[in-house]
Amino acid sequence: MELGFVGLGRMGKNMTLRLLSKRHKIIAYNRSPEPLEEVRKKGAMAASSLEDLFSKLKKPRIIWSMLPAGEVTEEHVKKYLELAGKGDIIIDGGNANYKDSARRAATAGKQGISYLDVGTSGGLAGAKAGYCLMIGGEQAAFKKAEPIFKELAMPQGYGYIGPSGSGHYVKMVHNAIEYGMMQAIGEGFELLEKSQYSKELDFSKIAALWNHGSIIRSFLMEMTEQAFSKDARLGKIAGYVEDTGEGRWAIQEAMDRNVAFNVVTAALYARFTSRQRESFSAKVLAAQRNEFGGHAVKGTNQKSDGIK
Repeated sequence: MELGFVGLGRMGKNMTLRLLSKRHKIIAYNRSPEPLEEVRKKGAMAASSLEDLFSKLKKPRIIWSMLPAGEVTEEHVKKYLELAGKGDIIIDGGNANYKDSARRAATAGKQGISYLDVGTSGGLAGAKAGYCLMIGGEQAAFKKAEPIFKELAMPQGYGYIGPSGSGHYVKMVHNAIEYGMMQAIGEGFELLEKSQYSKELDFSKIAALWNHGSIIRSFLMEMTEQAFSKDARLGKIAGYVEDTGEGRWAIQEAMDRNVAFNVVTAALYARFTSRQRESFSAKVLAAQRNEFGGHAVKGTNQKSDGIK
């Protein structure tokens, strides 16, 4: 299939490369030239602007947007709707707030444009293993774009969730669960690090062991193993953990619906605390995020607000 792809960040670039390897025709656009040149060398057609991208695509067009939530996506969606025509499909694969996605879909629908919100999970490993895609919007548009979802996802790794906003809603809850799991792993290793056995313990070996037959084996534990194999005590990483918003949105939703969200709320607050003081569990979280998503980490000698 032919696809326009906007946003070649950590996830977007790898997704584009995966689609190119599956012989899809990709016309890509990115504000910074380096990743655009990288995908061009792999077979993508480079667009110089959004106008150029839309002009190069055959109608009806499919455009995948992989941009950060908030103002950047808002600005781009407005531009997409100015350039798109009846029958076109816009796919938002970023971590947008589900309320924004539902609103954008309603606006697009008035112009005869379909808008799919696709919660995307899989991190950097998804480029080879495939992604997990949670898809909301018009089912007819989903069917038209399904070959793309099938190629991006691992086997049985994509699904139509429901109406507009539902894909990003499910991804929001997914990320909230992730917060809790990561925090539990981080706190467990902090207890090991503070124990009387600490000097003798090989954390990478323990994480590897737990990934073979234990109840807590997981992708996150694999990423923890990788992090410890590179830095046995995470001495090069500051215990400073950012959040990208999904946990906050999920906690607010839980409050609005009177759902007890104890673990996730505590996990988010732990991230706030990590920005005020150093802790080993926060180092583990920072390392996990760097391993699975390529999120930046701060060095122990790097000054930042909140790090003493």
